Amino acid sequence: MGITKTQMFSEKQNDLAQFFKVLGHPARVAILQYISNQNACICNDLVEEIGLAQATISQHLKELKSIGLLNGEVEGKSMCYCINVERWTAIQDQLNSFFNTTKSNCC
Repeated sequence: MGITKTQMFSEKQNDLAQFFKVLGHPARVAILQYISNQNACICNDLVEEIGLAQATISQHLKELKSIGLLNGEVEGKSMCYCINVERWTAIQDQLNSFFNTTKSNCC
């Protein structure tokens, strides 16, 4: 397997690519939608809501946390997750900047 050439691209390009990669799984989109409609969320709630095994949900949560979209706190034996609003806003700004500067130059 070859070495990735991510260093050839800007930080913003790499950041957006990582964001899209993590959101490339429908379960992660469903998890974000569910959490964004809650005041707080315990992992067991997600198991019931999404219908995947607890270990699978935990792996998806780990991926979402890895790009900073979720904050989590330990509450007893459970984790409580919420949307990281600062990070979400930064991603929205990046997406708006990307799409707002794209020209319509199709043939």
